Amino acid sequence: MKFTRLIAASSVTVMMATVAPAQEEPTAQTVLATVNGKDITVGHVIALTRRLPERFQQLEDKDLYQGVLDQLIQQTALASDVDTTKKSIQIAIENETRALLASETLTKIEDEATTDALVQAAYDEAYADAPAAMEYKASHILVETEEEAKDLVKALNDGADFAETAKENSTGPSGPNGGDLGWMAKGRTVPEFENAMIALEPGEVSEPVKSQFGWHIIKLAETREAPKPTLEEVREQLVDQMKTQAVAEHMQTIEDSAEINRVEIDLDPAIIRNTDLLDK
Repeated sequence: MKFTRLIAASSVTVMMATVAPAQEEPTAQTVLATVNGKDITVGHVIALTRRLPERFQQLEDKDLYQGVLDQLIQQTALASDVDTTKKSIQIAIENETRALLASETLTKIEDEATTDALVQAAYDEAYADAPAAMEYKASHILVETEEEAKDLVKALNDGADFAETAKENSTGPSGPNGGDLGWMAKGRTVPEFENAMIALEPGEVSEPVKSQFGWHIIKLAETREAPKPTLEEVREQLVDQMKTQAVAEHMQTIEDSAEINRVEIDLDPAIIRNTDLLDK
């Protein structure tokens, strides 16, 4: 992302800090610039960088450092023109502070819930130690009426080729491919179809099966154990699930333990748009 300069050099007094001697290690308190008497430190740069979206983190360190420092200089200059005694500004600062502290708490909860060891344990439970899931390779013929389906089943039982029959009669998108649906795991099809499919033996053809799409004739070709995904393939999904669960559990704990008193008051919900109230 491009950092845009908002402040002209002539509009603000900026004093850049002198370069520290090489033997001195910078700290969070090391001053990088001063804007109208306000210091901008290494700590300010690190804290802002930490909260930037992921796409910013892909920048080269040199570009990111300069962009963040420039942004802090611009923000400090702009902030110096604001009357911080205004009630609306004080309220906004309270909300921003509340949001920041809440975000820090959530980040801590999520980090503690998704350590490498915990992610590995979740993977082992969900995949490595779980029974192998089955996959089914099947074909089908889809027609509109039960009568059509029964006639086709009779033809198949009399020796008609399944793929050719599908090409000639199936109304489904797989018809031109001989009805081939490829490999499917459980949950990939409607229940009526799935229940009939998994009840078949390889090479067996079903009786007509009704679903919301019409009447199916199903042929099961073969079954196999589904290959288990690697940890890296499912890490992001697992981490998202673990974060969501950890936050939900923590929020429930807070709601159960916190002293929360909601004031019952008759308010017009449209009050949320009345910004004039902020400074009264």
